[in-house]
Amino acid sequence: MNRIETDSFGPIEVPAEALWGAQTERSRHFFAIGEQRMPLGLIHAMAEIKRAAAEVNRDLGLLDARKAEAIAAAAAQVAAGTWDSAFPLSVWQTGSGTQSHMNVNEVIARLCAEQYGVAVHPNDDVNRGQSSNDVFPSAMHIAAISQMQPLLAALTKLRSALEAKAQAWSATLKIGRTHLQDATPITLGQEFGGYAAQLALAEATLHHALPAVHQLAIGGTAVGTGLNTHPDFGTRVAATLAARFNAPLTVAENRFAALAGHEALVALHGGLRMLAVALTKIANDIRLMGSGPRAGLGELHLPENEPGSSIMPGKINPTQIEALTMVCAQVMGHDVAIGIAASQGHFELNVYKPLIAYDVLDSLRLLGDAMRSFAAHCVEGLLVNHVRTQALLDQSLMLVTALTPHIGYDRAAQMAKVAHQEGLSLREAALSVGGLSAAQFDAWVDARAMVGHSNSS
Repeated sequence: MNRIETDSFGPIEVPAEALWGAQTERSRHFFAIGEQRMPLGLIHAMAEIKRAAAEVNRDLGLLDARKAEAIAAAAAQVAAGTWDSAFPLSVWQTGSGTQSHMNVNEVIARLCAEQYGVAVHPNDDVNRGQSSNDVFPSAMHIAAISQMQPLLAALTKLRSALEAKAQAWSATLKIGRTHLQDATPITLGQEFGGYAAQLALAEATLHHALPAVHQLAIGGTAVGTGLNTHPDFGTRVAATLAARFNAPLTVAENRFAALAGHEALVALHGGLRMLAVALTKIANDIRLMGSGPRAGLGELHLPENEPGSSIMPGKINPTQIEALTMVCAQVMGHDVAIGIAASQGHFELNVYKPLIAYDVLDSLRLLGDAMRSFAAHCVEGLLVNHVRTQALLDQSLMLVTALTPHIGYDRAAQMAKVAHQEGLSLREAALSVGGLSAAQFDAWVDARAMVGHSNSS
């Protein structure tokens, strides 16, 4: 059974049980594109804006108190996720997000009637003093801020796990590598301390981007002028939301820019891209150090979480690393799409808002989940193969670098070449070439003295 709903375009059939109305149904019909749905985090953020707007409009004397309280109560239910199934629309819709915005307005209006016995109009009452063009970008910012906290918590957890390994392995010598070739010694603690520092820099970049995201477009209405809304509406809504989210939310310094461009989210996602770059490097290093167990580098033992092969018994694969680096690749792809989308601000409105919102929120969720999993199921369980790290260190020809200040670069290079070509140890080759004694070699070639004095964290 269907029911008939009407909007400014006339009547349309809507499923009888649906909470949405005519405009939502038209979007379902005309934009049956893909499987990606408008993120629920964005829906919840729009509902929070509706709740705050109703309260502000009531306080400004612009909306009947009974209507305002019903709208606020219904919006609170939507924001809490109670009616998530009532938001079925595709991301691939109008570039302003108008249809999902009206989906929120229609659901709230119907809840007011069904649960509170108050008749409200989705446009005239729920949307009073607002436009899709200022509500949707404000919701984009609120949703991103909400998802930032879990991501930052996951980032802190992973950085702490790396720092713990750096401390635990501060005295563990291993061979360094540049160009994937042997280099001078390093401690495993120094290596992992470097990883933690990379994440600290990415975290600082994200924090630097946040102040611009705290600025909301609300109050700008259709083109930034604030037409059809009270002069104090945007400021009051932002203050209400700031108190509710315990965040320093304010109206944008320039609401024309807030509607037409999304540089704040471009900058935020730039920080996520930087994080993805750092995570890929870190994960790949651990992948290589854990390769083997017998035919690879084999310096680290990876946690044995699950069988790695359906045909090769006992095989252990770097699965957490593979999941993390796939997520990072997706985030880097999102960054390209966001950059293109954010450049599509024609005159007073950017019309790629749903894509930007979807990709920013997807990156935040994916990176947060992946870092949390990587820390718990990989980094924390890593073990050092001390036998292997010592053997590789002992076999390294690049320890010859310690001889350079004493015998010169050319003579040291000759010793390394002889050792490599004749299959000798570096000590044997040095004594064969001559020009120094065994005692001098032993005194000068000390791997532990070659790692410097920099701390590991």
